[in-house]
Amino acid sequence: MSGISLIIAFVIAIILMILAISKLKIHPFLSIMSVSLLLGLVAGIPLTDVKVDGVVQTQGLAAVIGAGFSGTFTSIGIVIILGALIGTILEKTGAALKLADMTVKLVGKKRPELAMLIMGWVVSIPVFCDSGFVILNPIRKALVKKTMSSSVAMTVALAGGLYVSHVLIPPTPGPIAAANTLGVGDNLLLVIGMGVLCSVFPLIAGYFYAKYIGKKVKASDEADMNNDEIVQSYDELVKSYGKLPNGIMSLAPIIVPILLMGISSVVAMMKVTGILAQILAFLGTPIIALAAGTIFGIITLSSAKKMGEFYELTNETLKVVGPILFVTAAGGVLGKVIAVSGLVTFITDNATVFQAIGIFFPFLLAAILKTAQGSSTVAITTTAGILAPMLPVLGLNTPVLSVLTVMAIGAGAMVVSHANDSYFWVVTNFGAMTPDKGYKTQTVMTLVMGIAAIIEIFLLSLIF
Repeated sequence: MSGISLIIAFVIAIILMILAISKLKIHPFLSIMSVSLLLGLVAGIPLTDVKVDGVVQTQGLAAVIGAGFSGTFTSIGIVIILGALIGTILEKTGAALKLADMTVKLVGKKRPELAMLIMGWVVSIPVFCDSGFVILNPIRKALVKKTMSSSVAMTVALAGGLYVSHVLIPPTPGPIAAANTLGVGDNLLLVIGMGVLCSVFPLIAGYFYAKYIGKKVKASDEADMNNDEIVQSYDELVKSYGKLPNGIMSLAPIIVPILLMGISSVVAMMKVTGILAQILAFLGTPIIALAAGTIFGIITLSSAKKMGEFYELTNETLKVVGPILFVTAAGGVLGKVIAVSGLVTFITDNATVFQAIGIFFPFLLAAILKTAQGSSTVAITTTAGILAPMLPVLGLNTPVLSVLTVMAIGAGAMVVSHANDSYFWVVTNFGAMTPDKGYKTQTVMTLVMGIAAIIEIFLLSLIF
């Protein structure tokens, strides 16, 4: 199969995958693997290896599937596990709360929506946005009463801040997975830096939308509790951790990996040689850098006298990360099948059309997957797997443009959060809003922020 018929088969495969996940409620891993197998069969990939004089010339479909699956695990498994473990430790030790308190002090209580926005953005770099909202909700409620601000505005600002870093900045699993799949996993510092840079437009858009919608929509908890009750509930939350870690120890698990990767990049650019350069390069690889961050997290856990919980925390993290790893590997299988099928060759022959779409193609593909099936992480990892063999054709295969492609995928994975997204229900329930109010706030906000993000990413692509 070749040409237009292959494109049609690819489109049908994506539609089947979306229907299987969203309508039939089949797990994304099984859905993506099944679609990969069907696409491989339809595309005419041989069932077994084709050998000439005993040498494999063309891999069979089973071998292609195995290579796509194992290749993904080889490059990404440990990085995702360590990143998630850091987030779990920060959550359980109260370090996430400490980071939130530091943000409030930095921004000031006179700008509560901005404080919530930045607080969410910082905390969700290592912590999943769902967990981050639950952790920070008592602070939101306390600030609503202390500042007499709109509860809805504060909810939207917090949800938006959490969401931006969740889809754009490692060590959140989605961006890490996409970076590795697209070949820039070893340059994680650039991905982090670009994620921070690409957060500017969506954060600004989220802030102003929160201010706007807060005047239009009211939550049911606006007058439910008095100030003393709110403050007491927050104080009880803090006390439940015993004593919050200090600021340095709370920041260390995040900052140390960034510093190590940064030093390694500087050494590489300066072309320094010798044993010290080798050590710094080793420490700056993503796996080792995140391992160092994990060690600082363990020290924080020990200081909080919670080392007895470390085994269970690790086990809990692996349970959460497991599905992400398998869905990511399934996305790698789909990408491998696409690469072998001849689709890339056809696109190469018609490169002008696809290059005209450029950076908007990954955004649109991720947005379709996100809106259809609900999970941002599934949308990110699946889109990255599909696009990996197409980057040269799209003209996005330089290191910086590949990183911007990761950002475009993340921007698409924001659009939009609605009833099939667990985060939608976390925000609406904890924000004391009905589903119809959730559509006016959370759903529209994610649309606004996603569009703002891709506009910034497009502008950066013109520069780089």
